[in-house]
Amino acid sequence: MRYGCVVVYGSPVTSLDLALIGNGSIGALIDAQAAVVWCCFPRFDGDPVFCSLLRGESPRDGLGGCTIELEGAVRTEQQYLPDTPILVTRFYDEKGGGVEITDFCPRFEKGGDGGLFCPKLLVRQVRPIGGRPYIRVRINPAADYGCTKRAHTIGASYISYAGEPGLRLTTDAPIEAIAGGALFQIDQTITLMFGLDEPVAEQGDVTSTGIGMLERTTAHWRDWVRSLKAPSQWRDAVVRAAITLQLNVYEPTGAIIAAITTSIPEAPNTERTWDYRYCWPRDACFVVNVLSRIGDVRTTERYLTFLLEVADATDDSHLAPMYGIDGGPIPREHEASCLVGYRGMGPVHIGNKASEQQQNDVYGEAVLTAEPLFSHSRASWAGDEALLARLEVFGEYAAKLFDVPDAGLWELRGSARVHTFSSMMCWVACDGLASYAQRLKLTDRAEYWRAKAAEIHDVISRRSWNADLNAFTATMEGRSLDASLLLMPRLGFLNADDPRFIGTVGAIEGQLKQEDCIYRYIEPDDFGQPENAFLVCTFWYIEALAAMGGDRREQARALFEKVLAARNRHGLLAEDLDPRTLEQWGNFPQTYCMAGIVDCAIALAE
Repeated sequence: MRYGCVVVYGSPVTSLDLALIGNGSIGALIDAQAAVVWCCFPRFDGDPVFCSLLRGESPRDGLGGCTIELEGAVRTEQQYLPDTPILVTRFYDEKGGGVEITDFCPRFEKGGDGGLFCPKLLVRQVRPIGGRPYIRVRINPAADYGCTKRAHTIGASYISYAGEPGLRLTTDAPIEAIAGGALFQIDQTITLMFGLDEPVAEQGDVTSTGIGMLERTTAHWRDWVRSLKAPSQWRDAVVRAAITLQLNVYEPTGAIIAAITTSIPEAPNTERTWDYRYCWPRDACFVVNVLSRIGDVRTTERYLTFLLEVADATDDSHLAPMYGIDGGPIPREHEASCLVGYRGMGPVHIGNKASEQQQNDVYGEAVLTAEPLFSHSRASWAGDEALLARLEVFGEYAAKLFDVPDAGLWELRGSARVHTFSSMMCWVACDGLASYAQRLKLTDRAEYWRAKAAEIHDVISRRSWNADLNAFTATMEGRSLDASLLLMPRLGFLNADDPRFIGTVGAIEGQLKQEDCIYRYIEPDDFGQPENAFLVCTFWYIEALAAMGGDRREQARALFEKVLAARNRHGLLAEDLDPRTLEQWGNFPQTYCMAGIVDCAIALAE
């Protein structure tokens, strides 16, 4: 709940106190004043038609803005409907008048074929909840990444906006008032449907159509949540994280994006501004594995289908570090010249140069992604010999590349080294294939992959162990540390009570821990020294402490509660956290971190 002398509309976006709505086709971020500050069309990595998040000091009701204002508002409330990504915002004036805004993107079963109806459509319902409220609706979609104002045409119950793609607002509210940004009174519910330039409801039937969509969308999400097996102690945090992860799954293909945004800086005034609206096999692996742990295997099945198809599309089944959500290549990295950036801290990037790197860990993540299909009772696509054969191609790559220099999971742009995490994930590929083959009673294949895994394990144990540091290091024959090695027990490379892992945890605590947060590394890289903590590393630390048991487990529980307290009021987390102020930075919300919430809750509940 927010109180104040007056609710101010049109101020710049200065925090990540935002809510995410979506349906697997599009997604939108909405601020505390119910402004849509980020929404791309016609898909996650499309043109941001609402883009005030990255327009710096530019007013939100200008180009790229989408606001609904209550005249004389002095107080706001905002929350999700429980167990849904449907957002409700209430504005009140000083006389007790008010309006309620319900924002959602329709998602529900089509019926018949069992598919989902997920139109590229943002629905905003506004209903009076007291007094005689007057509201002003401003909708000014941009084109060309904030460079161009779209010309509009007014119809009987809609406004069409020119550009690529063409867009349309369908509504039963006064069209001329919306087009002119004028105040108008509402005495019953009105509905605004914003999407592609095509009919979505019959004239005069907009609100009833919207109500039907809302009811079916609410039922869909609550049915899905009921199917999950969330730990009881942190049930609400886990459910909100799971819903958020599902909103980052592109329903048409099964691809999973790392975050819905581009170029929110990792720290104030840094050049670390990257485009995360693409599918990383690494990030996607963490997402599907954690969702399968709480009962959702469909996401794994659809994503693995996507990954195998993009591999099959190449001549040699090699994998790239990331893909477009349709399986195609990533755009060449370049700057969006008309967007000045979050809080004016650019540049804003389109595309991601890391797509050109060699990252050898991807083969381990590809094999690990399939694990639920070989072990989960809910899997409709059971792991079989045919799937094993397709995965074995990735294992052969892993066996060849485990000691070959690469950019590593942190995507260093200035140098290539033999990164221990990449080598360890190559071991995961071979070890996982041995396990799958054993379950299928393919003894020869199991022995083959077990021998490959043993060889890699031996090399890592010799070349990445530093006796002087009493720790495994970031690279073979290296002296620096890497927080990703906290995953060794989870991945099965070492037991949590192995003295070498205990030593590695102690070394990481000594060098990479600041306040309560773990940094991924502390050495200067291509862009200087990291300023904020990469939040998922703290979740990996919590998991490691929980696995170590005893007093360490209690330490993990206390730290988990502290990190949960750093979420925004909607339960969401960005990529990075300032360990001193607990302010969130980086692309938002970040799937790595939302998955970390679920993983840690499970680890501490076991």
